[in-house]
Amino acid sequence: MNYIKDMRKLIGHQTLFTLGCGVIIEDGERILLQHRTDEDNWCIPGGVMEIGESFEQTAKRETFEETGLQVEKLDLFGIYSGEACFVKYPNGDEVYSVQLIFKTSCYKGELKQMDIESREHRFFLKEELPQNLNPRQKAFILDWAEKKQLPVIS
Repeated sequence: MNYIKDMRKLIGHQTLFTLGCGVIIEDGERILLQHRTDEDNWCIPGGVMEIGESFEQTAKRETFEETGLQVEKLDLFGIYSGEACFVKYPNGDEVYSVQLIFKTSCYKGELKQMDIESREHRFFLKEELPQNLNPRQKAFILDWAEKKQLPVIS
């Protein structure tokens, strides 16, 4: 089942409303970011909820698919919405997403460096964050770096 593909067959390029879940994975004072293959930017692991999934199931599934890591003990970090959550892709598809972001330092498994969605994974200190952060994720990555009070709702 692929909700996005099914909906695109019905609505074409019109704006699709989605719910995304992501996970801030911490290793001490560092955050795990992935360098996307489809965009030249860095982001946290995550993706779109499928029909019937819970928020936690989505976050865990997407993180495993993109990193090979199994995450546990997820805490809500924040809920993000607004203009920064809208994107128009090069093919004309438009998406507006509300994003539920979790945080954890409890993970296991072997980090896979290359897959269809990411070309590299790296842990960064807040002082080392790359300049080219994903514009739809920049707010919560910077909130993490600035240790904002949780949960952040914007």
